[in-house]
Amino acid sequence: MNDLEAPHIDPTTPEAFDAAGKRLAEARAEIGRVILGQPAMVDQALIALLAGGHALLVGLPGLGKSRLVATMGRVLGLDGKRIQFTPDLMPADILGSEVLEDAEAGRRFRFLPGPVFCQLLMADEINRASPRTQSALLQAMQERHVSIAGHDHALPAPFHVLATQNPIEQEGTYPLPEAQLDRFLLEIDVTYPDRDAERRMLLATTGADEPQARPILRASDLLAAQMLVRRMPIGERVVDAILTLVRGARPDAAANPVLARQLAWGPGPRAAQALMLASRARALLDQRLSPSLADVVALAEPVLRHRMSLTFAARAEGVRLADIIGQLAARLD
Repeated sequence: MNDLEAPHIDPTTPEAFDAAGKRLAEARAEIGRVILGQPAMVDQALIALLAGGHALLVGLPGLGKSRLVATMGRVLGLDGKRIQFTPDLMPADILGSEVLEDAEAGRRFRFLPGPVFCQLLMADEINRASPRTQSALLQAMQERHVSIAGHDHALPAPFHVLATQNPIEQEGTYPLPEAQLDRFLLEIDVTYPDRDAERRMLLATTGADEPQARPILRASDLLAAQMLVRRMPIGERVVDAILTLVRGARPDAAANPVLARQLAWGPGPRAAQALMLASRARALLDQRLSPSLADVVALAEPVLRHRMSLTFAARAEGVRLADIIGQLAARLD
C-alpha cells in the first residue's frame, strides 16, 4: 500500500490515537529527510498545525524556513501558497477583490479570491507589510474568513499561516502589533544547524538530485488529528501547571517582586489555551495518550515569548525573556 492509498485517520475509533501517532511519525520523518539539522523547528511547526494554529518562524536568512513550509505542504497534502510581503502590498493583493464584468444578463460583480484562499499560507517577511495589510491578514488568521464589499467569504479548512521574520534587518519594516502576535500559537526560534547537519545539508543540496518529499497525509487526515488533539485527556496537575506558568508571567500576579518589576506586560488567557493545545499536540506527535509536565516545560518559551515584554530597566540590565520563562518553568516540578 503506498502513501496515497493509506486509510484515512478516523477520530471516532478506539485505535485512532495509535493510528494517528504512526502516520504523524511517518510525516515527521519525511519532513526531516528534506529539512536537515532543524528537528526542533520541524517538531514545533507540526505541533502548531496539529493544534489548529499559526506559527511565526524567526531566524536569519538561509536557515530553511521557506523550504520547511513548502515541504510541509507536500507531506501533509495541503494546498499551499506563498506571499512575499513588501511595504507596497495592499490588502486586496492578499484577500482578493471584486471586479465588474459584462454578462448576458448585464453587468455584475464577481469575486476573485486572493492567495489567502489556501490551506497553508507562507507569509514571507511578514513584518515588511504595512499595518493596513497586516490587519487584513489578522482577520483571516483569527476569523477564518474575509469580508470583501460587505460579503463574507470562508477560507478553506484547514487554514494555517506560517509566517517568517528576519530578526536583524529592520530597515523598511513595521513591527507586528501585539494583537497579531497573540494570534500566533507559537513563535519558533530558527537557529544554525550543527556541523554534522550542515555537512549533510551541503552534500544533499549541491548535487544533481536534491531530496524531494513524498506525500504522506491528506488535509482530511490533519483535520482528524486536530480533532484527536482536542479529545485527548489531560491531567489536573498539567492544567494547574499551565495556569501557574501563565499567571505567574504577569507583572501584577508575579510572586517574585523582582520579576514583577522586570515585566511590562504578560500573557493573556489565549496563552493558556495555546499551551494546552500545544502540549496535547506534542503528546500525540510523540505517540502518547496524554500530555505531561515535560510538554508544558518544553513549549513554555515558544508559547509565551511573543506574548510578554520586558521593562526598559530590565532590558538595560541585560535581562532576557528566555531566562524569565525558564525560571517560571523550573518551578513547575
